[in-house]
Amino acid sequence: MARDGRDRAWRWHKASRLLPALLLLALPAGGWSRDVLGVFQRWGAFRDAQAGRCYAIAQPVAGGWKDSPWRPFAAVGYWPRQGVRGQVSLRLSHPLREGADAVLTIGQRRFTLHGGGADVWAADRQADAAILAAMRSGGQMRVSGTSRAGGSFTDRYNLRGAATAIDAAALGCARMR
Repeated sequence: MARDGRDRAWRWHKASRLLPALLLLALPAGGWSRDVLGVFQRWGAFRDAQAGRCYAIAQPVAGGWKDSPWRPFAAVGYWPRQGVRGQVSLRLSHPLREGADAVLTIGQRRFTLHGGGADVWAADRQADAAILAAMRSGGQMRVSGTSRAGGSFTDRYNLRGAATAIDAAALGCARMR
């Protein structure tokens, strides 16, 4: 019993260290307009009722992003009014070289992400679904690319809590019309 209580306290302590970073990612420029649906390990889930969207989001745990001019993230979004469910998108730590794609790797699965600058996403709904399935069973994911400056980079994400955060985001927008 005592060990279980200490384990729970340690998990809360670890999650509470991540909460400020997740909340900063979720904050709009003008202040609070998003509801926190929950923080699950390294992932958070949020609802923005005004914009009509919900999303699960996380920051990389490793990579060269500490000196990035912005905060990179991975997100899975839901926009019920537009019929969008489970859309995978990432803000990379470095802008991609012109015409380059990023590669997302989860276990042995590799996915090509398209976009421009530092923002990339899956090619279509089928790719989104395949990435989500891999995220649910994977322990970590990496996204790699060639930066505009010419060097390669890799951002790494821990997937612990991702499935629960994704489900919380989906449920958070389930009744939104």
